[in-house]
Amino acid sequence: MKQLYLGNEAVARGLWEAGVTFGSSYPGTPSTEVTEFAATYPEIECEWAPNEKVAMEAALGASIAGARSFCGMKHVGLNVAADPLFTASYTGVNGGMLAIVADDPGMHSSQNEQDSRHYARASKTLMLEPSDSAECLAYTKLAFILAERFDTPVLLRLTTRVAHSRSLVQTDARADVPLKAYEKNPAKYVMMPAMARVRHVFVEERIQKQIAFCEDEAFALGLNSVEWNSRKIGVISAGICHQYAKEALGKSASYLKLGCVYPLPEQVIRDFAAQCETVYVLEELDPYIEQHCRALGLKVIGKEAFSLLGEYSQALIAKAILGVENLNLTADLSLPSRPPVLCPGCPHRGLFYALKKIGVAVSGDIGCYTLGSLPPLGMLDTCICMGASVSALHGRNKANPSLASKSVAVLGDSTFIHSGVTGLINIAYNQSNSVVIILDNSITGMTGHQENPTTGKNINGDPAPFVSLEKLCAAVGIADVRVVDPNELAASEQAIRAALATDQPAVVISRRPCALLKTVKHAPPLKVESEKCVGCKACMKIGCPAISVIDGKAEIDFTQCVGCGVCAQLCRFGAIN
Repeated sequence: MKQLYLGNEAVARGLWEAGVTFGSSYPGTPSTEVTEFAATYPEIECEWAPNEKVAMEAALGASIAGARSFCGMKHVGLNVAADPLFTASYTGVNGGMLAIVADDPGMHSSQNEQDSRHYARASKTLMLEPSDSAECLAYTKLAFILAERFDTPVLLRLTTRVAHSRSLVQTDARADVPLKAYEKNPAKYVMMPAMARVRHVFVEERIQKQIAFCEDEAFALGLNSVEWNSRKIGVISAGICHQYAKEALGKSASYLKLGCVYPLPEQVIRDFAAQCETVYVLEELDPYIEQHCRALGLKVIGKEAFSLLGEYSQALIAKAILGVENLNLTADLSLPSRPPVLCPGCPHRGLFYALKKIGVAVSGDIGCYTLGSLPPLGMLDTCICMGASVSALHGRNKANPSLASKSVAVLGDSTFIHSGVTGLINIAYNQSNSVVIILDNSITGMTGHQENPTTGKNINGDPAPFVSLEKLCAAVGIADVRVVDPNELAASEQAIRAALATDQPAVVISRRPCALLKTVKHAPPLKVESEKCVGCKACMKIGCPAISVIDGKAEIDFTQCVGCGVCAQLCRFGAIN
């Protein structure tokens, strides 16, 4: 039966059809939906892990036990999971194991543009890259066959446009894959030096077998393909760039599509290039395939004609190769800019306003609260990676102790569990006088409201043990822990000032659930009494999208206002109620 699936949805379907029984992930756009869809299949035991490293280790443990397993993450999450990935390449698998990583060219929801293909090459791990939803499903199923055949974990690389676009897929029944027998085998699974040296030999021999597979059998299985049209132009590509090229160039070019991007074939590429007058390598981000072609001594056109930055498009490819300026593939729209903002009623807004009033430097982190860096709040000084707010604050205050009373770190509850708690342990253990503010909105917000270990629910919404942030902070050595409601501006300001005034590490937990949660009951929308409003614009200082100024008077959009009351606390004239 054919159905219209998101790329991520098709991967999840492929997991189910492949007989997968266990999956562990950490949410991260654009990868999140893979695990959310997989969790809807009762045969797959899915979970949200505290971070990507834990997720990959859990998936590998399930594989060694004999199950087909998966883990999912975005590209920066693969940095966190790199430690187990490199060793998993040595140990190999028992049941097939798939690590799904979604790159984000164009940085739609990420702090960098990272090319995960380098991880495949560096860890010497087989990597497949689909170009549409049908291939997402097919490659996912094939990955488990290859994993068990070559005794290797497999990486499946998606990009935003593949993960979040829809195309037709042919669905099938679930395979009946029994658990493989587990046999104790320290030489394979205990990676101490003597065993690891032997396994390294196996890894290098495995790569040669995989190269041979890519030269021949990969075509029969639909991973690699050649389409001959005009031989004046040859295009070598993978993933979404293959789709762009086909739409932009049509029959004016021939195409070598690579579905396996590590290891890359050699003779296949030589033979294709030899039959084309001019060969282009089309790939977003880094010149990964291009460098492989040049190492083979081939003359190709790559990044000298295309950018290292951002996403490609049909129009960009047509202009660079055919000199065609307009394929009518882009819309000519003149729209006003729409910068992202914290939602109406967001609990982070009041907290950031209090910080701005105090006048501190803010070591920021990854999450909705990153939007606090934008005007009119403008309260983030740095944002590096998950959990870095805490560690960076510690380093700042160690380097210059005089800054301790003028600096704080902010991060969410999920981010704190992910990797912030280790930084807090460092603060307590190495004694920097640092104030960490945990913005506890009772959910993993920016990636779409996933549960986490602090919410008391698992991935399916069922009751689960929850981590008490207060007790956890106390357990790692923080004696000064305060809890505030960020919508109470005076109390929040007082708690932060008191924490900054102490001569010891302190944690302030800013606790109020995300305004978008279905369980949150909102107060009626507020109104402005125009006769009392003097047009001072004090209410505009919090950057709430429900508030505007029309004809010199504040107005509140009742369709957006959730009655949080923060703006009313700013009005000295009692005009908002």
